Amino acid sequence: MDKRQKIKHDLKETGNLGEDIATEYLKRRGYKIIQRNCRSPFGEIDLVAQDGNTLVFVEVKTRHGCEFGFPEEAVHQKKREQLIRLATWYLMKHTKKEMPVRFDILAVELKTGEPEIRLIQNAIEVE
Repeated sequence: MDKRQKIKHDLKETGNLGEDIATEYLKRRGYKIIQRNCRSPFGEIDLVAQDGNTLVFVEVKTRHGCEFGFPEEAVHQKKREQLIRLATWYLMKHTKKEMPVRFDILAVELKTGEPEIRLIQNAIEVE
């Protein structure tokens, strides 16, 4: 495995670990996980969940440290726009009834000991 492949592999493993942590964190807070890594023609939704009667699209960002900024700062405007497109696609393909929708960001910082987790609800406003 060359250096580039190793970096890609390590990033994938970090992302998977972050999503595992996020899934358990959200379940403990009463979210029902509907789907994980939902692929569409436009990209991937990390987690689709239900919180009460609200359908929640969750973007999970995981980092080993903050030398490149906090994980949630990686959800820039272009990514937010992509998440809205992904959610629109998901709603057309998978839902039969109207329900409230929300976008959350879950930031995971992997540190020695317990990871630091920050849940930002209503992180993306849709007009």
